[in-house]
Amino acid sequence: MLKKRDLNDCQSLYELMVHPDVFPFVRHKAHSYEEFLFVTKQTMEAEDHGEIISRTILDEWGNPIGTINLFDVQDQAGFLGTWLGKPFHGKGYNQIAKEAFFNELFFELNIERIFMRIRKINIRSIKAAEKLPYAVLANETHKALYDEINQHEDVYDLYEIPKDLYTLYYLRHEQDVQEDHQLKEA
Repeated sequence: MLKKRDLNDCQSLYELMVHPDVFPFVRHKAHSYEEFLFVTKQTMEAEDHGEIISRTILDEWGNPIGTINLFDVQDQAGFLGTWLGKPFHGKGYNQIAKEAFFNELFFELNIERIFMRIRKINIRSIKAAEKLPYAVLANETHKALYDEINQHEDVYDLYEIPKDLYTLYYLRHEQDVQEDHQLKEA
């Protein structure tokens, strides 16, 4: 479902990224394939330096369909950025990718909180964030950060995914899966 970034995936990812329904919401925009290769190489180097955590999202056949990233990593926190190619919208890939990424971040890489800044006009992403039982609106609880991301104009809502809330969700979900499995065996 997820793998470390690889230059071999760039052609497929670039073609998906430039779709007009995707491109405006990509953080690191590239206006040519060569620029996308360069940006991907920079991303891989930034990960080596601990500044970013970036993964390619794969479909069930191992084809690259988008990326998921934790940007601006510092103090065991960072900002989530994710995009999927248009043909993969609304098919459940986003939630599966997020949960795999969050498991890696929280349980393997010692991240304590994930922030999401979502454009107030991006209704699709706001609705997706509000469906997550472990995400909380943080405009007031992290007011200084909210003000910082909106310093020029009131554009973003700020959401937070704290490790403790995600862990609680994860443990409950695992317990439900085990109970379902036990019921099917009985």
